[in-house]
Amino acid sequence: MTDFPTEPPRRLRVLAAMSGGVDSAVAAARASEAGHDVTGVHLALSANPQSFRTGARGCCTLEDSRDARRAADVIGIPFYVWDLADRFREDVVDDFVAEYAAGRTPNPCLRCNEKIKFAALLDKALALGFDAVCTGHYAAVRTGPDGSRELHRSGDAAKDQSYVLGVLDQRQLAHAMFPLGDTAATKDEIRAEAERRGLAVARKPDSHDICFIADGDTQGFLAQRLGTREGAILDESGAVVGSHTGAYGFTVGQRKGLRLGVPADDGKPRYVLDISPVDNTVTVGPADALDVTSLTAIRPRWCGTPPAGPAAYTAQLRAHGEDVTATAELVDGTLHVAFARPLRGIAPGQAVVLYDGTRVVGSATIATTDRAGGYERRSSAPAAAGRTA
Repeated sequence: MTDFPTEPPRRLRVLAAMSGGVDSAVAAARASEAGHDVTGVHLALSANPQSFRTGARGCCTLEDSRDARRAADVIGIPFYVWDLADRFREDVVDDFVAEYAAGRTPNPCLRCNEKIKFAALLDKALALGFDAVCTGHYAAVRTGPDGSRELHRSGDAAKDQSYVLGVLDQRQLAHAMFPLGDTAATKDEIRAEAERRGLAVARKPDSHDICFIADGDTQGFLAQRLGTREGAILDESGAVVGSHTGAYGFTVGQRKGLRLGVPADDGKPRYVLDISPVDNTVTVGPADALDVTSLTAIRPRWCGTPPAGPAAYTAQLRAHGEDVTATAELVDGTLHVAFARPLRGIAPGQAVVLYDGTRVVGSATIATTDRAGGYERRSSAPAAAGRTA
């Protein structure tokens, strides 16, 4: 069950973040229907929003703002647009570019939830006297045995978004409301509910990929900001097998777009094993060299009490990724995670999220990985960028 608000029910002042999509519109409608005093707000996150979206990407266009306003009118709630473009650029976009420049692979959705929706937005909402921020995320906030707030997976695992909310702390969870969290409805049923409510966004395509890169060309976006710098693509022995125009354009585990000039001896595909921004090289090798048995992660954020001593959890390494059994221990502020079986495609900069059953324990940023095949990193990039040894 959803335990926000706690019993007995009371009427809350709720600020509903409305992106202009169907999920946030239905969430706001459900919060209002539950008897809460709801105000809708659309976050203007782009300094130069396009008038109309490109394809189905993004959630920051003028069209999205208008869709959100129309939904608020139908629901019958007040509506405002808040300009958080400067904060979004500093905390999400600039961070995204800096992480790629350092050879890491960031997740901007986690950063947005941490820094924008449940920091900048929540802080402003509380200052204005609101009790909670409501979003259309598929996750659940429940009350634990000790009375603390817990973050749990959605009732529908296929739509679960708890991974990108694993950065929320106890204070933020205490003021978070996810009306879609425990619903067993399919996305088609959510759209049907939106139609019944008269919401014009019922059939609007979902946003996807990175909202601030409207055309989906991440490499081109980075090239505009970081410029081009020719460098070598190396194999495991250090031999040059290709070239590139910027090491930032690659991520660990990548197979496509390598444009290698020298084929592998065994004729099999090669994958990115390592990225070194210091000497601007990219190292490629066979798939089995990507097998990771353990990792360390920094900047942990706990949804409740931090774990004490080594314990067994399930770990998730990417949004909608598979779960794997793991043992984790916090040592001097660094999280050490060992997997029950090797995993592939784990890149420094990504997040590891720990679960105890359906409960989210916390999240941390991957710093280093240990490879099963004994691959040793040749480059001399900073440790924070992800040593693989």
